[in-house]
Amino acid sequence: MSYTETIGSRTYRFADLKTLLAKASNQRSGDQLAGIAAASEEERVAAKMALAQVPLRTFLNEAVIPYESDEVTRLVIDTHSPQAFAEIAHLTIGDFRNWLLSSTTDTEALTRIGPGLTPEMVAAVSKLMRNQDLIAAARKRPVVTRFRNTVGLPGHMSVRLQPNHPTDDAQGIAASMLDGLMYGCGDAMIGINPAGDNLAAITRLLLMIDDFRQRYQVPTQSCVLTHVTNTISAIEKGAPVDLVFQSIAGTEKANASFGISLALLQEAYEAGLSLKRGTVGNNLMYFETGQGSALSADANFGVDQQTCEVRAYAVARQFNPFLVNTVVGFIGPEYLYDGKQITRAGLEDHFSGKLLGVPMGCDICYTNHAEADQDDMDNLLTLLGVAGINFIMGIPGADDVMLNYQSTSFHDALYVRNVLGLRRAPEFEEWLESMQITDSRGTLLSASLQQPLLEGANDWMGIA
Repeated sequence: MSYTETIGSRTYRFADLKTLLAKASNQRSGDQLAGIAAASEEERVAAKMALAQVPLRTFLNEAVIPYESDEVTRLVIDTHSPQAFAEIAHLTIGDFRNWLLSSTTDTEALTRIGPGLTPEMVAAVSKLMRNQDLIAAARKRPVVTRFRNTVGLPGHMSVRLQPNHPTDDAQGIAASMLDGLMYGCGDAMIGINPAGDNLAAITRLLLMIDDFRQRYQVPTQSCVLTHVTNTISAIEKGAPVDLVFQSIAGTEKANASFGISLALLQEAYEAGLSLKRGTVGNNLMYFETGQGSALSADANFGVDQQTCEVRAYAVARQFNPFLVNTVVGFIGPEYLYDGKQITRAGLEDHFSGKLLGVPMGCDICYTNHAEADQDDMDNLLTLLGVAGINFIMGIPGADDVMLNYQSTSFHDALYVRNVLGLRRAPEFEEWLESMQITDSRGTLLSASLQQPLLEGANDWMGIA
């Protein structure tokens, strides 16, 4: 089905729904690289106007990637709830935007319609929204998950403590962990990106974090971000696996480039559940995504990168994740060129994930060859804090010495919590007070008072 829109004396024609979605996207270097972006701002406006008139029902009848050739499309269609969709089935995309922003549309309503939304519907409506619209609507849709603590409650924001080391040195990782905890970070999880995929080394890191967690009775969860097949092997060998990690994308071919399928993710999910390590809940999958991953794998099939990204959230939703992290600027300026594009993508991703019922966090980051700097990250950090982000990254000095990119620091987490009055996960906050790291209001205490954590730390950091 083709779509048209006339501006003045010029009529724009869009061959199909995926072309319309691509042309309606905000400027994005990845879509320009793929040759699918609007050729002018006028064409982009025409596409947005045409998209606003498309009925939501159209997205159930016109797949951007064929059902027969893509298991992500099949997942989306086969799990769609007609009952949840019925409430909004009469709306166009433009009407849906207005409905989302209405003062009468609340958390209960957004939760109720979630199973009736497809990622393409959500991507489409986000293309019609200003940044403030994305923030306002996302804020109305908290997504709460639980493992050893509770993440995503309104008025709360958690932090993934990321103590990476270029050689996986145990003492270096331990020092970063202690540093982060003394700043009150780590309630989302303690998550290490290993320098290599050696199973013995991965198991050693898992044992190290688990030893620390048990020694100090920390109500958090650990994760070593290795390929899901390594995690399954670690589980089979009795390693203390909390969260099961995997990078995912929005098409079957892109996921295949990661060496995964929906069946493999199901196997990993069931393996994690079999350990029964959660204490307050059993959300245990940790997924990472990023706009541009499908294009970089030559697996986007002419679909714009934001729509591909939102399709990845449909994959995540299937496995009841604890955390989903859009690593927004990590892939590079080939896909998100500058601070403005990174900011817009981060807000789109957070809004889209929350609307689909996914517990969204964001690695607010950029590579050193992007046209962006830490001021851009400060802006996005603040906007996402207002929008109700579930978690952000906490990295020593905001500079990851293993992955070589710029992100957010322990100090950045303090800043956004202080200015917006955001609390940590309640179980973690109680522990911080008991360890004299914070007071009863969550305010950080002087390092000289943090003796319970520091006592014996030198001995523990000597592990090899």
